[in-house]
Amino acid sequence: MSFRRLVRGSADWPALERVGRELADRYDRDCVRIEFLDADNWLSTPMVLDDDRFVKVITPQNTLVHTLFTTGRNLGAFSAGSEGFFERHETPYEMARHELEATRQVRDLGVNAPEPIEALAVGDLGVVVAEYLPEFCTLDELDADSCRALAPALFDALATIHDAGLAHGDLRAENVLVLDGELYVIDATNVSDDGRTDARSYDLASALAALEPLVGATSAVDAALTSYDSDALLAARRFLDFVAIRPDHDFDAAKLRGEIEKRAAGPPDADGG
Repeated sequence: MSFRRLVRGSADWPALERVGRELADRYDRDCVRIEFLDADNWLSTPMVLDDDRFVKVITPQNTLVHTLFTTGRNLGAFSAGSEGFFERHETPYEMARHELEATRQVRDLGVNAPEPIEALAVGDLGVVVAEYLPEFCTLDELDADSCRALAPALFDALATIHDAGLAHGDLRAENVLVLDGELYVIDATNVSDDGRTDARSYDLASALAALEPLVGATSAVDAALTSYDSDALLAARRFLDFVAIRPDHDFDAAKLRGEIEKRAAGPPDADGG
């Protein structure tokens, strides 16, 4: 077994068969067809059930990896001058239940997200079931012009989540799906109540970081300013270095920081000062 597979904790075939049988019974189907998705996912085994339901199977090893990621992210938050605001899960079922509830909260706000169906435990596995969105692409699969046109909608959705007192906690291009010209937000992580102010600044930094390599720093900041003021961008600025060290973000932090600072300074005086 490769090291990457060991760390990811992929569920073995007998366990996945048990999940398939359980879902067939729950949905009153004689049998089900399972298609595994080719996804670089460290925290679950994603699959599609009968072309109409998206399923994530979470193992105890996935929960352990999530705990390690959470520790690392909190250390990164400390480096940005913040208390750690990421929270871990105790069990695979707790992870599944959190994702279901987070998705439900987002949809209740009017933000597009796949319809949550249920979370359940199958043995020591956690299973979350949601609507399957066919024919979607992720934000980073769009061409620059299409991405630039949708960028304000991303910050509008994020502001809606933030105005409700919530935070996403893991915003990146792979967690923004595009279907029929509409954005869908997925995979919110667990953020503490006490740390949500900093978490919202981190979200904004993450959204800017996701967009910068796709549309450039100027267009990313332009889009952010349709929903946030310059003070919010300045608060997000201190998290850019933290976001930059994450392996799932690759962007020019210096360009973003410079663009934010330029906008915060405002236009030059009429006399050139």
